[in-house]
Amino acid sequence: MDMWKDRFEVSPFTQAIVADERADGKIISLVMEGEESFYVNQSPKRIIDYACKYFGSSLKGRQAGTRDVTGITHKAPIAIDPMSGMYFFPTISPQNVYCSWVAHSHVDLIESTGHQQTRLVFKNQRSVILDVSKGTIWNQIQRTAQFRYKLNERLQYVTKPSFDHVAESVAFHPKS
Repeated sequence: MDMWKDRFEVSPFTQAIVADERADGKIISLVMEGEESFYVNQSPKRIIDYACKYFGSSLKGRQAGTRDVTGITHKAPIAIDPMSGMYFFPTISPQNVYCSWVAHSHVDLIESTGHQQTRLVFKNQRSVILDVSKGTIWNQIQRTAQFRYKLNERLQYVTKPSFDHVAESVAFHPKS
């Protein structure tokens, strides 16, 4: 797996965007998508921010939205695009250059592999080991589930505008 891309667009098939470091110290991303894995010459944060902007916001905007919906302020999960189910959570503070992002809907199993390391198994049985505790990952999965539930509830029960008053005001009134 030595496939490289200069740019990448997050999709519903994206499983994880893992921070990695080149020999020269530059932070790049290992992207896991479906059965493929490849490197992208951008940091995970930049890829996530670009994806948010593609869907009309920014990473900061999505984080603010999560805070408003759930009250979560640190390591907030985000909805890149709730319509297509793209909810991602950070593994550590997104301010840290080594922060990786995981797609909530693809996680099937988490296993501790040692102190501060966790193996995430995705629904297609591919896996990745991250330098974060199982408890932290479990907490992020739970917080993302809570956020998804609350946001979906809001989106589902948004009251549709009533056009009855508009119809009455533009109804045809013939001259007498």
